[in-house]
Amino acid sequence: MGSLVQPRSLLEELVAASRERRGSRLAGRDRLVTGLSALGFGVTAAALAGLGPTRHVSAGVLFTLIVAYALASRVEFETGTGSAVATQVVFVPMLFLLPAGIVPLCVVAGLIAGSLPEILDGEVHPQRFALQFVNSWHAVAPAAVVLLAGDPRATWARFPLVLGALAAQLGADLASSTIRGRLVLDVSLREHLRVLSWVYLVDAALTPCGFAVAVAATATPYAALAPLPLVGLLALLGRERQRRIDYALELGRAYRGTAFLLGDLLEADDAYTGSHSREVVEISTAVAKELGLVGETRRSVELAALLHDIGKFRVPPEVLNKPGPLTPKERRLMETHTVEGETMLLRVGGLLADIGALVRSCHEHYNGSGYPDGLAGEAIPLASRIVGCCDAFHAMTSDRPYRRARSVEDAIAELHRCSGTQFDPAVVAALVRVVGRGGRPSD
Repeated sequence: MGSLVQPRSLLEELVAASRERRGSRLAGRDRLVTGLSALGFGVTAAALAGLGPTRHVSAGVLFTLIVAYALASRVEFETGTGSAVATQVVFVPMLFLLPAGIVPLCVVAGLIAGSLPEILDGEVHPQRFALQFVNSWHAVAPAAVVLLAGDPRATWARFPLVLGALAAQLGADLASSTIRGRLVLDVSLREHLRVLSWVYLVDAALTPCGFAVAVAATATPYAALAPLPLVGLLALLGRERQRRIDYALELGRAYRGTAFLLGDLLEADDAYTGSHSREVVEISTAVAKELGLVGETRRSVELAALLHDIGKFRVPPEVLNKPGPLTPKERRLMETHTVEGETMLLRVGGLLADIGALVRSCHEHYNGSGYPDGLAGEAIPLASRIVGCCDAFHAMTSDRPYRRARSVEDAIAELHRCSGTQFDPAVVAALVRVVGRGGRPSD
């Protein structure tokens, strides 16, 4: 199959959400979009079945291919919003051994049969049964291509036709899944294409294998069962990959849990600093989304925002909560909190060690006048630039013992004044757009 490993953070994010949805009901927009798509497929597949030449096929071959498709559909490689499956080695023979017009109906029958064990075991909510109709849209366009070619037998001379059918299949699937991904799952087109590229790579790689089976089965229809040992091998690889994903998800949850525990400890030690950090998380993640960041970078922004003040554990309370301006000595002591935060997170290790480097840079300035290292411009990690800007905005708009909060308008004016000197201009612009929408990221 080749490597199907996605960037870990994106994969974790999407797979976790996908697994959670499997056991839940269809609701709201999801139910509407799914229902309309399933109805549209049913009408289209029924119309297609009545078109084109009729090829005789025995009931035994028809049944065998549907069962083989059902078995292949159970071999899943989770890719985030969906799965890459091994069905192509059965789907291509279907196009040439069965009347092409009925192939979409056979595909949905196979998907329904393949999903029944999870539905009966309660792993998948029964309402998600309708998704098998939605997931069958990919079969419509290639069946139409083969029909338009006269529903020919499989010979190697027809291989260009297979490539045309594959292109139609990927195009139809992309259109169907993109509509659902955008309207229901709120997945951007870029994220969606990133995930689907692996699915389409699997389909493209298995298509020649499936066509070789179709050519062999032209004389001996039950030769269509030849790929089943390959499907069994892929099932073993799929289970192994699932175990690796499970481990990655558990490890990610452990790191995230540790980060939130540290945040809770910080809030217990100093209520303002703790609540401030949580507010900065909300603003920073909204800005990260506004900037189009995904996966690992967005997760880094979230954790850096949560822990950017963790080093204040090491700052004496009389300095941290002083109700007035700090002396130069006290200011130097306060400024050690970024390095102390990095040191604490390095001791935790793993993912949080990487976050420690971001925490260290959250008070660097875009023109190089910040601390502790005097970094400037692009040398400052993007996550640190985002958190630093959002940290300053929230601090300006919050009451402190030594001053009243500034208005949002005044804070925005200050951000503009310091854009290009203290703050990254692109981050300032994104933050202003987010604040203009009430502090929430765009849908």
